[in-house]
Amino acid sequence: MEEEESSVFLLCLTATSGVPLYCRSKGSSRQLTFSVIGSLNGVHMFANNQDVLLSSTHTTNSTVVWRTFHESINLIVMSRESTASEYSLNKLLENVFSAMACYKLIDSFLTESEKMGDLTQCVDCVIAHDVAILQECLDGFTQAAESEFGCLMAGGKLVAATEKWWRLASQDVMLLCWLVASLSPHSSRDYPVYLPQGSPTVPHRLLTFQLVPGVDACVLCGPSPSLQKVESELVERFWKPVVDPIKACLRVQLRSFPVSLPLHRGILGLLLVNRDLNKSLYTVQVHPVEDMQRTELKLTLERRRAALRSFYTLAISRYFQTEQHDGKNIQYEETFPMGFSHSAHQCYTVSASHKCYAMKTELHLLFLLFKQEVPTFSMQAIANKTIQVFTKDFPF
Repeated sequence: MEEEESSVFLLCLTATSGVPLYCRSKGSSRQLTFSVIGSLNGVHMFANNQDVLLSSTHTTNSTVVWRTFHESINLIVMSRESTASEYSLNKLLENVFSAMACYKLIDSFLTESEKMGDLTQCVDCVIAHDVAILQECLDGFTQAAESEFGCLMAGGKLVAATEKWWRLASQDVMLLCWLVASLSPHSSRDYPVYLPQGSPTVPHRLLTFQLVPGVDACVLCGPSPSLQKVESELVERFWKPVVDPIKACLRVQLRSFPVSLPLHRGILGLLLVNRDLNKSLYTVQVHPVEDMQRTELKLTLERRRAALRSFYTLAISRYFQTEQHDGKNIQYEETFPMGFSHSAHQCYTVSASHKCYAMKTELHLLFLLFKQEVPTFSMQAIANKTIQVFTKDFPF
C-alpha cells in the first residue's frame, strides 16, 4: 500500500488516435491497465471535442495532469505523491516532451532528487575551488576542439562553462547536463543531441570525457573533430596539469559550495537562483559536520528535499511573478489572491517540523529551509546575510 501511495505514472499517446507510445512509472511494480489508460485519455479527448480544455484534476489520493504538445502528442501524468502539485507535474511533462527520444533522461526526471533543475529550468551548479584555473583550461580545451560550447561537470552539476554555453537557452543547458548525468559512466562518448530551443531539427554532437570518476568535460560541436582525436591529443594536454583541482570539485558537489563559505546554523536547505544566467545552487546538506553514512540522516535529507521543492513550487506559482522563459506563458500558475495589486518580494511558511523563507531580489531568488526552532522574526535577517555572502564574498 505504501508503494502505491508514492507512485507516479507517465503516459505518452498520439493526440489524434490515442495510440499508446510508451508508459513509464516510479515507485510501483505494476503498470496501469489499458482500461485505465483509455479512460484517462478518453476523458481528455471528450473534453476537447466539447471545446473544453481539461488540464488537471484531483482525487482523494492522486493528481492527474494532461498536456498536448504540437497537437500530436498527449502526455498524461498521474501522481500519488503527497508533494505533487500542478506546477511541478506540468514542469515534468515539459521536460519529458523535450527529452522524448531518450528513455534514460525521461526516467531521470521521474526519479532524480539530488538536483532542482527539472523544477527551476535552471542548471544546477557548484562553486568550486580554483574555478579560475579550471575555466582557463576549459576555454582552451573547447577552442582546441573546434568549438565555442563547452562545460565541466561534477556529479551532474556544472562547475564551469564557456561564454557561449551560457548563451544557450536555459532549458537546453539544463537538459544537456541532465543527459550527461543520466548516462552510465564512460571514459568518452560521442552522442547526437537535438536542442529543443536552439536546434530542434538539426543534431549536434555532444562529446564527453571522464577526467576522473564523477567529473566530465563536455563539448558541443559539429562534424569535426573526431572523438579519437580529442581524446588522444587534447584531454591529457589540457586537463592532466589540473588533476588536483578537478578532484576537489567532487568534495563540494553535495554541498554545492566550499566548507569555508559560512551559513547560519539554523539553515537546513538552500536554493539560490541567478535569474540572469539561469543557474542555481541547491543543497539540503548545508553543514559539513553531518555524517552521510547515518541511515536516519539519509531519510532526513529526503524530507528536506521534499519540503524545499514544495516551498519553491508554492512561492513561484502563487507569490513571485517571474519573467516567463523564452516568452512562453505558463498557464498553470495560480492567480494571486484577489485584492492584492502588488507582487510579493518575500514570503514564509511555518510548520511543526520546519520553517521556510523566500526572497526575490533584482538578480536572485533565494529559498531557505530552516530548523523549526529558528525564530520566525529572524528569518529575514538571516536571508539578507545569506544573499550578501553569495553576492559579495562568493559571487554567484
